[in-house]
Order: sequence, then C-alpha cells, then structure tokens
Amino acid sequence: MIPAKDVMTTDVISIRPETPIIEAINLLLEKRISGLPVVDGEMNLVGVVSEKDFLNILFQDKMSVQDPIQPFMSKKVISFKEEDDVIKVCECFIRHPIRRVPIVKDGKLAGVISRRDVLRLILETVRGIEEGHRE
Repeated sequence: MIPAKDVMTTDVISIRPETPIIEAINLLLEKRISGLPVVDGEMNLVGVVSEKDFLNILFQDKMSVQDPIQPFMSKKVISFKEEDDVIKVCECFIRHPIRRVPIVKDGKLAGVISRRDVLRLILETVRGIEEGHRE
C-alpha cells in the first residue's frame, strides 16, 4: 500500500469562495492547471472548481466576471485522506471524469493528487523494477 500523502503535491494553489470568477480563471491559465480546491479561512475544503465549471458560466444570463466563484463551484467533492491507498485514488480516476482530487487531513486541505501524479508513480515503480533486474 502506498498512502496518498506519499504521492500528493503539497504546494497546492487554492481559492476562497469569495474569489472573483476572473481571478480564478486567470489562476488556471497562469498556472496551467485544470482545477482549484476551494477552502474557507481555516483551510477546510468546501468545494472545487474546474475548467468545466467555468464553461457553464457562459450560459448564465446575469453574471459578471467579478462575481464570486461560490455559486459555480462543485460542493460535492470527491476527496481522499492522507492515509488512503493510492490504488483507491486511481480507481476513482477510472470511474469518474475528474483529473485531480484533494487530499485532506482532519477536513483541511493537505494536498492534491492528479492523474499525472499517479502516472509518475507508475513510471518510477517500473523503472525501479527494471533497475532491480539489471543488478
């Protein structure tokens, strides 16, 4: 078993529910990421917002890019605990059309695991096995 905390990225960019839509979109583009965890003032995970959520904004009649992100974020968040097995995270990626999942510790955002993080783990594991066979 490999715990999520051993694979997660801890340098996570997050936003608050009151963050303006335009600021959140700028962050996604500037940092080249596909989604952002939404946290309250105490780093409790309260939602996520993804590129797909922003696409839905186009269909809103009365909104401004200065409006807060809160009405557009997904409040039903799939997340995992630091101790959860990475295999569970991988199964989640297979079953759901999501690219990253927040990792929490006591309800607070601790990190994120993306599909790419899992791919890196697979590559490192394969390389380790191949090097073991060469010795």
